[in-house]
Amino acid sequence: MKKQEPLFGIDLGGTKIEGIVLPFRGSTEPISRLRLPTESAKGYDHILQQIKKLTSMLETDSGFKASRIGICTPGTSDPKSGLQKNSNTTCLNGKPFLRDLEKSLGLTVSMANDANCFALAEATLGIVKEKMPEASVVFGIIMGTGVGGGLVFDGKVWNGAHGIAGEWGHNFLDESGGPCYCGKSGCVENILSGPALERYYAAESGTIKGLKDIVNAAGQSTDPIADRTMDRMVHFFGKAVACLINILDPDAIVIGGGVGNVDELYTRGVKEAEKYLFNPRLETAFFKPKLGDSAGVFGAAML
Repeated sequence: MKKQEPLFGIDLGGTKIEGIVLPFRGSTEPISRLRLPTESAKGYDHILQQIKKLTSMLETDSGFKASRIGICTPGTSDPKSGLQKNSNTTCLNGKPFLRDLEKSLGLTVSMANDANCFALAEATLGIVKEKMPEASVVFGIIMGTGVGGGLVFDGKVWNGAHGIAGEWGHNFLDESGGPCYCGKSGCVENILSGPALERYYAAESGTIKGLKDIVNAAGQSTDPIADRTMDRMVHFFGKAVACLINILDPDAIVIGGGVGNVDELYTRGVKEAEKYLFNPRLETAFFKPKLGDSAGVFGAAML
């Protein structure tokens, strides 16, 4: 039986670059786990150098030489042009990042965006693997500062023809969301992200509160605007996620990000989705993630 080689994974974030080495596919116990600052203000070439430096550090620390590597990135690589797009680390946009990275490292690189890596990690190593190992279609939702998603079929990321599969955050949901940075209006992200929920509360109440405080105030009979904010979140979550289920019919949905910690999504939110489903019952399983902030780097290794 052929011995499995260690898996190298890197998660490129806006402020930090994290890397791990897993001893074999399916492991959640890294041989090595290291970080470096991204220092994106120093530009594109500096980010490439930081990734190369971290890879060398991982090799030294683990005692293994990388033969290939997986990397999780903000944004995605356009399948036709090979240029990076949709990244909030803006110096990457318009650059042949995958090609330049392979040249810099002298390695084959598998790359996917952060939401796809989140979905892959939870499907193959995390909560879905634990609770529903038979699941073949898994959708990973990110609901935090922004809203995104990733799609996994039979343990593999589905990128799509444009490299944007799973990007439900920029589907139209309701005009009340207003203009979005993407140039459109009423996007899911402008209604269900943490900042969007906080903006709605502030506009209705004239008071600024963080999402955690809004959630805690809801249901206490002391803050009707907090109740209204949660009711609105549940309503639009149901509408938005029902569209996903009608199209993809996933076995499981995992909800990550700060908004994903709101318990009402898994009770009232799921009930609301049933109203808009093209089926008499809703059997898709909804899970909170198991791997948390580690999901991206584990998913990168699993690429």
